[in-house]
Amino acid sequence: MSHKAGPSYRARGDSGRYALLPLRLFLGITFVYAGLDKLTDSAFLASDGGQGSIGALMESVRGTAALPGLVDLALKSPVGFGYAIALGELAVGLGTLLGLFARIAAAGGALISLSLWLTVSWAATPYYYGNDLVYLMAWLPLILAGAPLLSADAALAGRWRGRARGGVPFSRVAPAARRGR
Repeated sequence: MSHKAGPSYRARGDSGRYALLPLRLFLGITFVYAGLDKLTDSAFLASDGGQGSIGALMESVRGTAALPGLVDLALKSPVGFGYAIALGELAVGLGTLLGLFARIAAAGGALISLSLWLTVSWAATPYYYGNDLVYLMAWLPLILAGAPLLSADAALAGRWRGRARGGVPFSRVAPAARRGR
């Protein structure tokens, strides 16, 4: 008995291609929001180390961090560290949403999440209450797969494939030539 691929089989195959899009959207939006939130929060970037500042946060977690040396490094210039984290989150989020250098953006997101897990949320008990560990794990599929669909990376890869075949990408072919004239 032969079995042909029916509509439901094709739909499942197509849905698998789009499986990472919700994760990309969630992480991208979340990291853009987190970066903008930090950049627009005057208390977070306050140099006096007052309540709500990055300096006060780093001081509060120093005794419980897995890597207190990383906290000490941040405390050498808390405002600079705050800007670095905020701009890093913004770059990672935009890269993830656009799918531009998606694997690099995902690796940056994983690095940010790892550093926050080892410092800020390390003391969460039980460990799964620390959301930075979950973010770290969420970045891994995007590091492995990149952004193969609906992304700048996919568009750029298509252009490179066209050039590698010795041809001109279809988008550059004059409209008359596409119509067969």
